[in-house]
Amino acid sequence: MPNKKKTKAVKYIFIVGGVISGVGKGITCASIGRILTGKGYNVSAIKIDPYINLDAGTMNPIEHGEVFVTEDGDETDQDIGNYERFLNKNISRDNYMTTGRVYQSVINRERNLEYNGKCVEVVPHIPEEVIRRIKLAADKDKAEIMLVEIGGTVGEYQNLLFLEAARIMHLSEPKNVLFIMVSYLPVPSIIGEMKTKPTQRAVRDLNSAGIQPDFIVARSVAAVDAPRRRKLAISCNIQERDVISAPDIKSIYDVPINFGKDNLGERILEKFGLPGGKKDLVDWRKMVKKIKDAKKIVNIAIVGKYFSTGDFCLSDSYISVIEAIKHAGAANNCQPVLHWLNCEEVEKQGIKILKKYDGIIVPQGWGSRGAEGKIKTIEYCRKNKVPYFGLCYGMQMAAIEFARNALGLKGANSEEVDPKTAYPVIHIMPGQKELLAKKQYGGTIRLGGWPCKITRNTHLAAAYAKYGKKGTISERHRHRYEFNNDYREQFEKAGLRVAGTSPDGKIVEAVEITNHPFFIGTQFHPEYISRPLDPHPLFVEFIKVCSKY
Repeated sequence: MPNKKKTKAVKYIFIVGGVISGVGKGITCASIGRILTGKGYNVSAIKIDPYINLDAGTMNPIEHGEVFVTEDGDETDQDIGNYERFLNKNISRDNYMTTGRVYQSVINRERNLEYNGKCVEVVPHIPEEVIRRIKLAADKDKAEIMLVEIGGTVGEYQNLLFLEAARIMHLSEPKNVLFIMVSYLPVPSIIGEMKTKPTQRAVRDLNSAGIQPDFIVARSVAAVDAPRRRKLAISCNIQERDVISAPDIKSIYDVPINFGKDNLGERILEKFGLPGGKKDLVDWRKMVKKIKDAKKIVNIAIVGKYFSTGDFCLSDSYISVIEAIKHAGAANNCQPVLHWLNCEEVEKQGIKILKKYDGIIVPQGWGSRGAEGKIKTIEYCRKNKVPYFGLCYGMQMAAIEFARNALGLKGANSEEVDPKTAYPVIHIMPGQKELLAKKQYGGTIRLGGWPCKITRNTHLAAAYAKYGKKGTISERHRHRYEFNNDYREQFEKAGLRVAGTSPDGKIVEAVEITNHPFFIGTQFHPEYISRPLDPHPLFVEFIKVCSKY
């Protein structure tokens, strides 16, 4: 174990991006966290988003990716989810900041005369607020090493103040701050050679902000070779052994192991002057091996609407769902293959496009677009005994489908989709109408971890019980509408059972058809708390049933 007496001063590692965004800063940050955690250090992580938005809740999921909800109810960037999955710990709202939050804090403090009448300026007061937030999070987490990921890439105007904060921290604590640049090395097909020049330019942009990287994580389609290492070392003023190879790999969970080949963890601790600690990724390596060794294929369709952007199909809107399925696949020694189906295509083509899948998930969503396609999908699953898992909106759509086709309530709907429906089986939660009337949308929905009382003798109860969870469990939420209890008795008599409620019994948290291999809808988001070393029981049970379908 490391000598704790030598780790009193918190160490900070800033992770920045070069050349292009979306090449894996978040996974790099999470992987470094996993490596250092394996060496016995208490590690935490912060994500800085350069948006004016106060949180990710009002951001377009196609443009920004999934909104990840923390246990304490913050709507954050998807990378907070990566941190939780790799570090196997909860990350709080204090570990997420946006430009909007930083400016709002400074303005509020100015209004409260907390600057003692000074003229409040962008520099130094904005960088100082960034530093204050970083140190507050480190103190609350009791972190020995704090990772700070700055979104976007160097050279972007909106990142300058965050880089300035990092520069000031390094100036005041040079032995406690390191910089890692994650940069892309393209291999143009017409040339066939890995090119370092874009990364060289990115490093110069970082140098112009007063920062010298200690490491370059070289992202590319292939491993960086010796000539490219030398070129980057000479041009970017770092040692060759501090160029870390990061080729494309099949599983993100391989990344910490891959970094180990270049001794990244040991080099970080060496630069900080910290003891090497133990080398312990035993459980992690076992998990990765299970993913690799799985042979049996299970075909899972995700029927949603947040993955089309022009001519391209992106899956970032559902990243926690994807990872939860992978975790469950490893637990069942099988290989889930995901298929993306736009719910509007189900509306156009009908259920024929659903017939080749072993299981179907309808994930989170908002609004009316594609709702009828989801309802058709659910009807197909219910009538044909196809394993079905509805997440949040997917549970609400399951209730609507059952109301229409099993109870005969024609036109039944959610008030979100049709405010004038004669049968509002899904209606707005108490207090939300007033908020909407005032146009108070951001951060006002039901968020974060809430208790759920499990109904006995249900599939839901059986799944949780296998993991020692009985009675009341905690799950995370993100919704404004809920099941209408006026219809509850009708539903249960007809076969759609309430499988989970709030402790007072007022909020329906889960429904299921017990006479079905797997037909469960949850108002909560189980995907948020699934982790590779601790897969979520509902996903594990779903994939288990799908593998036998």
